[in-house]
Amino acid sequence: MLDVHRLRLLRELRHRGTLAAVARALGYSPSTISHQLDVLEREAGVPLLEPIGRRVQLTAEALLLVEHAEAVLERLERAEADLAAARGEATGTLRLATFQTVAHSLVIDLLARLEGGPLVLDITHLTAQRALEAVLAGDFDMVLAEEFPGAPMPFADGLEVEEVCRDPLLLAVPDGWDPDDLAAMPWAVETAASPAQGWALRTCRAAGFEPIVRYRSDDVLLHVRLVQAGRAAAFLPELVRRCGFPDVRLRPLPGPPQFRRIITAVRAGSSRHPAVQRVRRGLRQSATVGGDGML
Repeated sequence: MLDVHRLRLLRELRHRGTLAAVARALGYSPSTISHQLDVLEREAGVPLLEPIGRRVQLTAEALLLVEHAEAVLERLERAEADLAAARGEATGTLRLATFQTVAHSLVIDLLARLEGGPLVLDITHLTAQRALEAVLAGDFDMVLAEEFPGAPMPFADGLEVEEVCRDPLLLAVPDGWDPDDLAAMPWAVETAASPAQGWALRTCRAAGFEPIVRYRSDDVLLHVRLVQAGRAAAFLPELVRRCGFPDVRLRPLPGPPQFRRIITAVRAGSSRHPAVQRVRRGLRQSATVGGDGML
């Protein structure tokens, strides 16, 4: 009989890449992890690891075993969720990974909604892609992410996704600048390869110009400050109004309205957990109550 604990270690190695990373995440020594995987290899009766330089790589048989391990662990997580639902109230700690504008708005509001209750949030600010990988590895229980028009998020198997709201994407131009002369303006955009930057560049090109990019940062609130200081134009989400900039002037984009989707992702099997359902419900309430432009 294969040991579930050892199967979990093999799954962790698949997600984290190295024995040292698994050891750091789980609080064991690398030698202990290696020993447990050796035992699993004997139980399985097939090679599971092969050395590649100073690292190890999972064999084809190990990858097949990980697929079954994922299914087993999902069922266990579903069982934990069902037991928690049978107990009723959402309690304990939910580990939440979030990105900047949502952290400054919806999450702050959510904390107020949960204050004094039995459910506690443990919050980490992390980019969406890193957070999605980390929630699969078990480092977080839920991740907040964003999805831009024309760039659907590549969600991995093993995640269950739910929409919180749709956040309008708008144009911000410094006071005194001609909004009809966007091609001549300096722009602030997010960093290379981000979905936000890709959407911004596609939007400018569809309008017939290549933006003069002078500022590149994933700090969207810096973009707001650059607009207010008369340094750059930028595309900003409606949520920045709730991030300490209620008076920022935002204009609709030409053509049909465009939105980014704010979504939550959890491991498959955990969506019925009362804590997950309570946080998702609270986020939707925060988006509805405080966001005039939200859908």
